[in-house]
Parts: sequence; C-alpha cells; structure tokens
Amino acid sequence: MTPFFKGVLASAVLAAVAVGGQVRAEPVTGGTLVTVLGTNVRNLNSAVQSGIVTGYPGAQLFASPLRYDEDWTPQPYLAESWDVSDDGLTVTLNLVKNAKFHDGTPLTSEDVAFSVDVIKVNHPFKSMFAPVESVETPDAHTAVLKLSKPHPALLLAMSGQLMSIIPKHIYGDVPIEEVKTHPRNNENTVGSGPFKLVEYKSGEHVILERFDDFFIEGRPYLDKVVMRIITDPAARAIAYENGEVHMGAFEQLPRIINRLKKVDSLTVTPEGYGGIGPLDWLAINTTAGPLADLRVRKAIAHAVDKDFIMNALMQGTASESRTGIHPDSPFYNAEVENYELDLDKANALLDEAGFPMDGDSRFGLTIDFGWPGVKPQVEYVKAALKKVGIDVTVRASADFPTWAKRMGTMDFELSWDTVFNWGDPVIGVHRTYDSTNIAKGVWSNTQGYANDRVDELMAMAAVESDSAKRKALYDEFQAIIADELPVYHVNTLPYHTVYNEKVGNPPLGIWGTSTPIDMTYLKQ
Repeated sequence: MTPFFKGVLASAVLAAVAVGGQVRAEPVTGGTLVTVLGTNVRNLNSAVQSGIVTGYPGAQLFASPLRYDEDWTPQPYLAESWDVSDDGLTVTLNLVKNAKFHDGTPLTSEDVAFSVDVIKVNHPFKSMFAPVESVETPDAHTAVLKLSKPHPALLLAMSGQLMSIIPKHIYGDVPIEEVKTHPRNNENTVGSGPFKLVEYKSGEHVILERFDDFFIEGRPYLDKVVMRIITDPAARAIAYENGEVHMGAFEQLPRIINRLKKVDSLTVTPEGYGGIGPLDWLAINTTAGPLADLRVRKAIAHAVDKDFIMNALMQGTASESRTGIHPDSPFYNAEVENYELDLDKANALLDEAGFPMDGDSRFGLTIDFGWPGVKPQVEYVKAALKKVGIDVTVRASADFPTWAKRMGTMDFELSWDTVFNWGDPVIGVHRTYDSTNIAKGVWSNTQGYANDRVDELMAMAAVESDSAKRKALYDEFQAIIADELPVYHVNTLPYHTVYNEKVGNPPLGIWGTSTPIDMTYLKQ
C-alpha cells in the first residue's frame, strides 16, 4: 500500500503543518479579514451543494475528515489518523476527541455516518461516495466506511470542498432527501469548523466569527471574516486596490488580473487551484455530421491557434492544457499529441475526409457559448476555421439554462466550455468521456464519445490503489483522448488569488479558498 492511501498520522502533525505551503511560527491573533465572493451564495452547506462560492464559506463553517497541502498530501483534520485496509474495502477514520459543533454538541462518528448518507443522496457528484455501502460506528470516535470496491478517490473526497460533516441532531429532523433545502443551511447554520455564522444576506455578504471551542488549540487566528458579495469584476478590482478588501480568489478576467499585478501592495497568483482543476476547451459533438470524422476534428485542432488564445485573448494569464486532466494534477500527462497551428495540414485533412473546397467554403457548423465571458474565444474560433473553409455560425443562448439544456441534450455541434476536475479524475474527469454517461445533462459526456478502451482504463484507474500504476492508466487514457479529440483541450481557466500584503499565510493549497483558513492571519 502506498503512503498516499495509508495515512496513520499523529495529531501533533496537524499543529506543525501549515496547509498552503507556509509555516508561521508566530502568527498574529485577532482582526477582521475582509474577503470577497464574485457571485451570490445559494447555499452555505457544501454537503448538499457543489461549487466554489459554496466551498469557501462551507469550509469555514463545517470541518471535514481530512485537509490537503499543496503537494496533494492528505493531512489530519477531524480525523487525527486513518487507515485503508489492504484490500481497499475498509477505510477507518479515528476522529479527534474534542471536536464540537458550534452549539456545543460533541461531534461523533454518528455525524460522519449521517453526513455520508446526506452527501450520497443530495450532492451532485455521485461518484464521490458511490462505492461506500455503509458506515459503521463502533464507538463515538471511530467511523468505519465499508466499500463495495476499492476507491482511491475517497480520501481526496474527504476534504472540505467535498465532504462537510454536518450535525445529525440538527439536519436529522427532516427526510434525508430534504436536507438540501433545510432552513438551517443558510440561517442559524451550525458546523464544527473554525468559524461560526453571524449573518448571511443574499447578494450582500456572509459574516463569520471565530469559534472559540474549535478543536485545534489556538486556531483560528482571525476574530472575524467578512465575505462581501461583489459581482462586478471592476468593482472588486477597485476594492482590492484601495485596501477595502484584503483577499479574494477565483479572479479570472485577464485585464483585471494584469491590472492588479501592477499594484505594489497586492500579490496576484495562480497557485492553489489544482484541486478545482478548471479547464477551458472546445467541445465537439462527435456524432454531428462532418464532426463524426476524426480527420475533421484534427483539422479543426490544427486550425485553432492555442498561442493566440493564451497570449492575445487570455493575455498571458492562462497555461496550456493538453488533456482533460488539469496540469497541476499528479495524473497529468503532458506527453500526448499536440496540435500545432498548421493550416496546410488542416486543409489536407479536410480534403482527405471528402470535404473539398467549393469556392471559399467546405461546409458549415454552429458554435455555442453559455456566458458572455467566452464570446471572444468563440468569435476567434469562427475566424480561425473560416481560413480552412469551415463557415461557423455563432449561436448565443438567451441564458445559461438554455445553453446547459442544449449541451445536455447534445443539441450542438461546437461549444466553448469550462469544466472542473474536482480533485480526483473519478469525480470530475470520467463524466466527460464515459460512454454510459452520454447526454445526461450539462457537463456529462455531451460529446457522444464512446471508446471501449477508454471506458476500461477509467474503470481500472478508479479502483487502482497503487499511485504509480494508476498514473500509467491515466497516461494511456489521456493519450487516446488527445488522439481522438472528443474535446480539443486548450488552456487552464486563469483563476488567481489576490491578497493584500497584510495577509499572512493565505490559502494556496490545492483547493484555494475552498479550504479552512484557520491558519490565515492579518499582520500588524
């Protein structure tokens, strides 16, 4: 068994390790950290709601069994130690003895078992806990997860963005399928995290204050966290510049990022998003007319200039991505087929596929997009493909749900899309390429792609506990995907964290701000 999956760690390690890559021997206690959320919060309970805007407050309100450092190594949190059986079918969590919920009720293994059941029923990421058949609770501080098959993605799924431990004595008063709409998700919310809820006002703010009985002595360092909801990127930029906001994350507009990089008092960094794994790509309906021919898909790849997208459109804020696995992931394979700009090759492939040039045109396609921010990419693809005789019509959607429905039912030919890995490939990658997941809603296999070997590789990787063997399986998987092009992978989404020079130990681990900020502080 590899160290990644056998984690028996002393609780003392937790006090010494600063998740996010910085150890502060003498942090400052006290103060109010003012941060920002770029979109409104629908639900503070990340056990029933996915998404980065829920993940930030959720990770502060609710503790999770594990937390992760910047090297993708699990660290103790609610679980002071853990063990995975040799056959991979039993995962034992040894909980800390002093964890309490914000109302003073002790946290026990019953809460862990209840939370797993709630997540399985309510959370949209069904693959995270699908193999977990039951959770045994032999005593108050031991939770034993019984699995139907080995599930190496489980440990990563036990971190704050994906597995909040919620109190059974509060949420157990309704049928489990109704927890998603429980009134305590957003009002009088009770968790066991480093901060407790003071006030949530939709569209305005989330205010948290220090939980004095947090199970890690001396934490958190901050007295209060104010999360302002500012949806206008320009308004957020002004707030960063004038010091009105100390920290924010998930900034993605290139012009704003580059503007803020010029401010001496600010640090603007792309570090800390490997777990989220955000990728931009050109989705291709492999069942639609000319696109069913691999030569046509390869011609499109050779006609679209990644360098132009990254340098001109993304203004140097994004990185190249060659596969459906994020470059920061330990499973990423950079040694796959890459498609350099080559219009002669693109034209030759289209001729070979039986689509000769008729005047200045071969055939037409439509390209969709779901939100205004990616319109420049869509317009560029239209212009790029015109150079090889493909007439592209841009089809805007009235709103995001309209685009999502078109994607989810495969009512499209090309579309610019952004998709997240969510840590482990089992959680956020397989869904795009699994032949049993075709046209099952937005961010499913909307490409209509089917390859028996790809399905086999994903199935083997999903249960392989040896990290080196698992990496080899995903290497082959990525090579096939890069060759068959159900998706033309282009670049990472340029998420950046912005923080003021007053902020000590900002959250720069793999989950960004979707991780507890109990070690973040304000310098004097």
